[in-house]
Amino acid sequence: MGGVFYIRVMINKLHLLEQVLGGLMRRYQERVPDVSAILGAMMREGLIQSPADIENDHIAFRSLGVPHLGIASLEKIFLHLGYTRRDPYSFPAKKLNAWWYAPPEPRLPRIFLSELRVQDLPEAAQEIIHRYTGAITSDPVDGLDLDNAAVIDQFLHSSNWAVPSWEDYGSLAAVSEYAAWAIYNRYYLNHFTISVQNLPEGYNTVAAFNNFLEKHGFILNDSGGKIKTSPDGLLLQSSTVARLVEAEFAGGRKVFIPGSYVEFAERRVLPAYAHLPAAAILREHRREGFEAGNADRIFESTFTSQTDRRS
Repeated sequence: MGGVFYIRVMINKLHLLEQVLGGLMRRYQERVPDVSAILGAMMREGLIQSPADIENDHIAFRSLGVPHLGIASLEKIFLHLGYTRRDPYSFPAKKLNAWWYAPPEPRLPRIFLSELRVQDLPEAAQEIIHRYTGAITSDPVDGLDLDNAAVIDQFLHSSNWAVPSWEDYGSLAAVSEYAAWAIYNRYYLNHFTISVQNLPEGYNTVAAFNNFLEKHGFILNDSGGKIKTSPDGLLLQSSTVARLVEAEFAGGRKVFIPGSYVEFAERRVLPAYAHLPAAAILREHRREGFEAGNADRIFESTFTSQTDRRS
Protein backbone atom coordinates (compact mmCIF):
# COMPACT_ATOMS: atom_id res chain seq x y z
CA MET A 1 0.00 0.00 0.00
CA GLY A 2 2.83 2.37 0.88
CA GLY A 3 4.52 1.73 -2.46
CA VAL A 4 1.35 2.52 -4.39
CA PHE A 5 0.89 5.75 -2.43
CA TYR A 6 4.50 6.77 -3.12
CA ILE A 7 4.10 6.13 -6.86
CA ARG A 8 0.88 8.16 -6.88
CA VAL A 9 2.60 11.07 -5.11
CA MET A 10 5.49 10.98 -7.59
CA ILE A 11 3.14 10.92 -10.58
CA ASN A 12 1.23 13.90 -9.19
CA LYS A 13 4.48 15.78 -8.55
CA LEU A 14 5.70 15.16 -12.10
CA HIS A 15 2.37 16.41 -13.44
CA LEU A 16 2.73 19.52 -11.28
CA LEU A 17 6.28 20.06 -12.50
CA GLU A 18 5.23 19.71 -16.13
CA GLN A 19 2.53 22.34 -15.58
CA VAL A 20 5.06 24.74 -14.06
CA LEU A 21 7.55 24.16 -16.89
CA GLY A 22 4.76 24.62 -19.42
CA GLY A 23 3.81 27.97 -17.92
CA LEU A 24 7.41 29.14 -17.93
CA MET A 25 7.95 28.15 -21.56
CA ARG A 26 4.65 29.66 -22.74
CA ARG A 27 5.40 33.10 -21.32
CA TYR A 28 9.04 32.94 -22.35
CA GLN A 29 8.10 32.11 -25.94
CA GLU A 30 5.64 35.00 -26.04
CA ARG A 31 8.39 37.43 -25.08
CA VAL A 32 11.31 35.98 -27.05
CA PRO A 33 10.51 36.00 -30.79
CA ASP A 34 13.69 34.06 -31.57
CA VAL A 35 12.15 30.94 -29.99
CA SER A 36 9.29 30.61 -32.47
CA ALA A 37 11.52 31.78 -35.33
CA ILE A 38 14.16 29.12 -34.61
CA LEU A 39 11.59 26.35 -34.11
CA GLY A 40 9.85 27.41 -37.32
CA ALA A 41 13.11 27.26 -39.29
CA MET A 42 13.86 23.83 -37.82
CA MET A 43 10.46 22.50 -38.87
CA ARG A 44 10.69 23.96 -42.38
CA GLU A 45 14.02 22.23 -42.94
CA GLY A 46 12.79 18.95 -41.46
CA LEU A 47 15.05 18.88 -38.39
CA ILE A 48 11.97 18.35 -36.22
CA GLN A 49 8.30 17.65 -36.90
CA SER A 50 7.02 19.74 -33.99
CA PRO A 51 8.42 21.73 -31.03
CA ALA A 52 7.74 18.67 -28.85
CA ASP A 53 10.67 16.95 -30.60
CA ILE A 54 13.13 19.38 -28.97
CA GLU A 55 15.15 18.14 -26.00
CA ASN A 56 15.43 21.03 -23.55
CA ASP A 57 18.92 20.74 -22.05
CA HIS A 58 18.32 23.29 -19.30
CA ILE A 59 16.54 26.46 -18.27
CA ALA A 60 18.08 29.29 -16.27
CA PHE A 61 17.04 31.97 -13.79
CA ARG A 62 18.81 35.04 -12.44
CA SER A 63 18.34 36.39 -8.92
CA LEU A 64 19.57 38.91 -6.37
CA GLY A 65 21.58 37.61 -3.43
CA VAL A 66 19.88 39.54 -0.63
CA PRO A 67 18.14 38.35 2.56
CA HIS A 68 15.01 36.24 1.88
CA LEU A 69 15.65 36.06 -1.88
CA GLY A 70 18.28 34.62 -4.23
CA ILE A 71 19.13 30.98 -4.74
CA ALA A 72 18.30 29.92 -1.16
CA SER A 73 14.73 31.06 -1.74
CA LEU A 74 14.17 30.17 -5.39
CA GLU A 75 15.60 26.67 -5.16
CA LYS A 76 12.89 25.68 -2.67
CA ILE A 77 10.38 25.59 -5.51
CA PHE A 78 12.41 23.21 -7.63
CA LEU A 79 13.61 21.03 -4.77
CA HIS A 80 9.95 20.56 -3.82
CA LEU A 81 9.18 19.59 -7.41
CA GLY A 82 11.77 16.81 -7.34
CA TYR A 83 15.00 18.44 -8.50
CA THR A 84 18.32 17.60 -6.81
CA ARG A 85 20.99 20.21 -6.06
CA ARG A 86 24.29 19.29 -7.71
CA ASP A 87 27.37 21.48 -8.24
CA PRO A 88 28.18 25.10 -7.30
CA TYR A 89 29.93 27.64 -9.54
CA SER A 90 31.54 31.02 -8.92
CA PHE A 91 32.05 33.93 -11.31
CA PRO A 92 34.38 36.39 -9.54
CA ALA A 93 34.53 39.07 -12.22
CA LYS A 94 30.74 39.22 -12.60
CA LYS A 95 30.20 38.83 -8.83
CA LEU A 96 27.91 35.83 -9.24
CA ASN A 97 27.31 32.46 -7.61
CA ALA A 98 25.36 29.59 -9.16
CA TRP A 99 24.16 26.01 -8.67
CA TRP A 100 22.72 23.51 -11.10
CA TYR A 101 19.93 21.05 -10.35
CA ALA A 102 19.25 17.62 -11.83
CA PRO A 103 15.66 16.80 -12.85
CA PRO A 104 13.63 13.93 -11.41
CA GLU A 105 13.45 12.35 -14.89
CA PRO A 106 16.06 12.50 -17.69
CA ARG A 107 13.53 13.81 -20.23
CA LEU A 108 13.11 17.01 -18.21
CA PRO A 109 15.45 20.02 -18.33
CA ARG A 110 18.24 20.67 -15.89
CA ILE A 111 17.95 23.98 -13.99
CA PHE A 112 20.70 26.58 -13.56
CA LEU A 113 20.17 29.17 -10.82
CA SER A 114 22.50 32.13 -10.42
CA GLU A 115 22.54 35.05 -8.02
CA LEU A 116 24.31 38.37 -7.77
CA ARG A 117 26.64 38.83 -4.81
CA VAL A 118 25.08 42.17 -3.95
CA GLN A 119 27.45 42.76 -1.05
CA ASP A 120 30.36 42.86 -3.53
CA LEU A 121 28.93 45.79 -5.49
CA PRO A 122 29.82 49.45 -4.84
CA GLU A 123 27.83 50.93 -1.95
CA ALA A 124 25.70 53.12 -4.21
CA ALA A 125 24.55 50.08 -6.21
CA GLN A 126 23.87 48.11 -3.03
CA GLU A 127 21.75 50.99 -1.76
CA ILE A 128 19.63 50.99 -4.93
CA ILE A 129 18.99 47.24 -4.72
CA HIS A 130 18.19 47.28 -1.01
CA ARG A 131 15.83 50.21 -1.53
CA TYR A 132 13.69 47.90 -3.68
CA THR A 133 14.17 44.60 -1.85
CA GLY A 134 14.48 45.90 1.73
CA ALA A 135 10.76 45.73 2.42
CA ILE A 136 10.86 41.93 2.01
CA THR A 137 11.16 40.70 5.58
CA SER A 138 10.54 36.98 5.05
CA ASP A 139 11.09 34.45 2.29
CA PRO A 140 8.09 34.83 -0.10
CA VAL A 141 8.42 31.20 -1.23
CA ASP A 142 7.60 30.05 2.31
CA GLY A 143 4.11 31.52 1.87
CA LEU A 144 3.36 29.70 -1.39
CA ASP A 145 1.33 26.55 -1.90
CA LEU A 146 4.02 24.61 -3.73
CA ASP A 147 1.51 21.94 -4.73
CA ASN A 148 -0.39 24.47 -6.84
CA ALA A 149 1.09 25.01 -10.32
CA ALA A 150 -0.92 28.20 -10.92
CA VAL A 151 0.41 29.74 -7.70
CA ILE A 152 4.01 28.93 -8.65
CA ASP A 153 3.50 30.22 -12.18
CA GLN A 154 2.05 33.47 -10.90
CA PHE A 155 4.92 33.93 -8.45
CA LEU A 156 7.61 33.37 -11.08
CA HIS A 157 6.01 35.98 -13.33
CA SER A 158 5.27 38.67 -10.75
CA SER A 159 7.44 40.99 -8.67
CA ASN A 160 8.27 41.12 -5.01
CA TRP A 161 9.35 44.75 -5.33
CA ALA A 162 8.33 47.93 -7.12
CA VAL A 163 9.09 48.54 -10.79
CA PRO A 164 12.43 50.35 -10.87
CA SER A 165 12.97 53.82 -12.25
CA TRP A 166 14.90 54.23 -15.48
CA GLU A 167 17.55 56.16 -13.55
CA ASP A 168 18.08 53.33 -11.04
CA TYR A 169 18.17 50.75 -13.83
CA GLY A 170 20.85 52.78 -15.61
CA SER A 171 22.90 53.26 -12.46
CA LEU A 172 22.92 49.51 -11.84
CA ALA A 173 23.73 48.72 -15.46
CA ALA A 174 26.81 50.92 -15.21
CA VAL A 175 28.32 48.60 -12.58
CA SER A 176 26.54 45.27 -13.28
CA GLU A 177 24.37 44.58 -16.31
CA TYR A 178 23.26 41.39 -14.55
CA ALA A 179 21.98 43.52 -11.64
CA ALA A 180 20.02 45.77 -14.00
CA TRP A 181 18.52 42.78 -15.82
CA ALA A 182 17.45 41.12 -12.57
CA ILE A 183 16.01 44.25 -10.90
CA TYR A 184 13.64 44.70 -13.84
CA ASN A 185 12.94 41.12 -14.98
CA ARG A 186 12.89 39.44 -11.53
CA TYR A 187 12.53 35.64 -11.99
CA TYR A 188 11.52 35.80 -15.63
CA LEU A 189 13.01 32.82 -17.50
CA ASN A 190 16.43 33.93 -18.75
CA HIS A 191 16.83 31.23 -21.42
CA PHE A 192 16.03 27.71 -22.49
CA THR A 193 18.51 25.48 -24.25
CA ILE A 194 18.13 23.31 -27.34
CA SER A 195 20.11 20.06 -27.16
CA VAL A 196 21.68 19.62 -30.57
CA GLN A 197 23.36 16.21 -30.27
CA ASN A 198 20.14 14.31 -31.03
CA LEU A 199 19.24 16.33 -34.11
CA PRO A 200 19.68 14.84 -37.61
CA GLU A 201 23.14 14.37 -39.08
CA GLY A 202 24.49 17.65 -40.38
CA TYR A 203 22.84 19.63 -37.59
CA ASN A 204 23.82 17.65 -34.48
CA THR A 205 26.88 19.65 -33.42
CA VAL A 206 27.01 23.21 -32.13
CA ALA A 207 29.27 24.16 -35.04
CA ALA A 208 26.81 22.83 -37.62
CA PHE A 209 23.78 24.24 -35.82
CA ASN A 210 25.42 27.66 -35.55
CA ASN A 211 25.84 27.61 -39.33
CA PHE A 212 22.13 26.80 -39.67
CA LEU A 213 21.22 29.67 -37.32
CA GLU A 214 23.39 32.24 -39.06
CA LYS A 215 22.07 31.16 -42.44
CA HIS A 216 18.64 32.15 -41.14
CA GLY A 217 19.85 35.51 -39.86
CA PHE A 218 20.16 34.86 -36.13
CA ILE A 219 22.91 36.80 -34.33
CA LEU A 220 25.09 34.73 -32.03
CA ASN A 221 26.94 35.74 -28.88
CA ASP A 222 30.60 35.99 -29.90
CA SER A 223 32.09 36.68 -26.46
CA GLY A 224 35.05 34.32 -26.21
CA GLY A 225 34.10 32.95 -29.63
CA LYS A 226 30.72 31.79 -30.89
CA ILE A 227 31.35 28.30 -29.51
CA LYS A 228 32.15 28.07 -25.80
CA THR A 229 33.98 24.79 -25.07
CA SER A 230 34.76 23.13 -21.73
CA PRO A 231 38.41 22.19 -21.05
CA ASP A 232 37.59 18.50 -21.51
CA GLY A 233 36.07 19.25 -24.93
CA LEU A 234 32.84 17.45 -24.04
CA LEU A 235 30.47 20.39 -23.45
CA LEU A 236 30.01 22.92 -26.24
CA GLN A 237 27.58 25.84 -26.00
CA SER A 238 26.44 28.84 -27.99
CA SER A 239 23.57 31.32 -27.74
CA THR A 240 21.69 34.01 -29.57
CA VAL A 241 22.09 37.64 -28.59
CA ALA A 242 19.06 38.82 -26.60
CA ARG A 243 16.65 40.99 -28.55
CA LEU A 244 15.60 44.31 -27.08
CA VAL A 245 12.12 44.36 -25.57
CA GLU A 246 10.03 47.35 -24.56
CA ALA A 247 10.13 47.87 -20.80
CA GLU A 248 7.95 50.26 -18.84
CA PHE A 249 9.71 51.83 -15.88
CA ALA A 250 8.32 53.71 -12.86
CA GLY A 251 6.50 56.83 -13.97
CA GLY A 252 5.51 55.22 -17.26
CA ARG A 253 8.74 55.79 -19.15
CA LYS A 254 9.18 53.15 -21.88
CA VAL A 255 12.63 52.07 -23.06
CA PHE A 256 13.92 49.08 -25.04
CA ILE A 257 16.22 46.92 -22.92
CA PRO A 258 17.76 43.42 -23.34
CA GLY A 259 15.27 40.59 -22.87
CA SER A 260 15.96 36.85 -22.85
CA TYR A 261 17.74 34.63 -25.36
CA VAL A 262 18.06 31.04 -26.64
CA GLU A 263 20.99 28.76 -25.89
CA PHE A 264 22.28 25.63 -27.67
CA ALA A 265 24.27 22.80 -26.09
CA GLU A 266 26.16 19.78 -27.38
CA ARG A 267 26.97 17.16 -24.77
CA ARG A 268 29.43 14.66 -26.18
CA VAL A 269 29.69 11.02 -25.20
CA LEU A 270 31.97 10.28 -22.25
CA PRO A 271 35.13 8.33 -23.15
CA ALA A 272 33.96 5.31 -21.12
CA TYR A 273 30.97 4.92 -23.46
CA ALA A 274 32.64 5.75 -26.77
CA HIS A 275 32.20 2.13 -27.87
CA LEU A 276 28.40 2.28 -27.74
CA PRO A 277 26.46 2.43 -31.00
CA ALA A 278 24.63 5.72 -31.53
CA ALA A 279 21.22 4.12 -30.98
CA ALA A 280 22.25 2.91 -27.51
CA ILE A 281 23.52 6.23 -26.19
CA LEU A 282 21.37 7.71 -23.41
CA ARG A 283 21.57 10.94 -21.46
CA GLU A 284 23.66 9.35 -18.73
CA HIS A 285 26.34 8.40 -21.27
CA ARG A 286 27.05 12.04 -22.09
CA ARG A 287 28.93 14.84 -20.36
CA GLU A 288 26.89 16.11 -17.41
CA GLY A 289 26.86 19.34 -15.45
CA PHE A 290 28.08 22.75 -16.56
CA GLU A 291 31.32 24.66 -17.06
CA ALA A 292 31.99 28.02 -15.38
CA GLY A 293 34.10 29.29 -18.26
CA ASN A 294 31.31 28.61 -20.76
CA ALA A 295 28.58 30.06 -18.55
CA ASP A 296 30.63 33.19 -17.85
CA ARG A 297 30.49 34.09 -21.55
CA ILE A 298 26.89 32.96 -22.05
CA PHE A 299 25.79 35.44 -19.35
CA GLU A 300 26.88 38.21 -21.72
CA SER A 301 24.07 37.38 -24.17
CA THR A 302 22.08 40.15 -22.43
CA PHE A 303 24.98 42.62 -22.11
CA THR A 304 25.19 45.70 -24.31
CA SER A 305 28.57 44.51 -25.65
CA GLN A 306 26.48 41.91 -27.47
CA THR A 307 23.05 43.52 -27.90
CA ASP A 308 24.58 46.62 -29.51
CA ARG A 309 25.64 44.34 -32.37
CA ARG A 310 21.98 44.14 -33.40
CA SER A 311 21.87 47.84 -34.28
